Amino acid sequence: MKVKVSVYKADDGSFWCHTEKNVYGTGLNGSGSTVSEAKQDLYACLDIAKEDYLSQGKTPKPIEFEYVYDLQSFFEYFSVFNVTEVARRAGINPTLMRQYTSGVKKAGEKTYAKLSACINDIRKDIITASF
Repeated sequence: MKVKVSVYKADDGSFWCHTEKNVYGTGLNGSGSTVSEAKQDLYACLDIAKEDYLSQGKTPKPIEFEYVYDLQSFFEYFSVFNVTEVARRAGINPTLMRQYTSGVKKAGEKTYAKLSACINDIRKDIITASF
């Protein structure tokens, strides 16, 4: 079963993962000072929910998480990407993009659409690359 997970940076600087639907009868949350820590916490919650589900005599289905990131969490987790270069490739002003990723300004739907298309193009390029 595929489950979407929203990953975002909170106002206090922590990162959060939240399932968009219940898993094994409950919503799951994870938090941490990095996206990796938040994901680890989410998996710990998944393990607890699965144990509880099993204790009720139920058979759990395999879970596959699909992550949906805000800009701050995406560039924190995928730090290999240069924000300025991704902005240029997406046709977004690099200075404005840095403001989005630092949380100074909020990106709109059009910006997210441009970035999504850009990241999909980068994904295709990486998949077809070799050494």
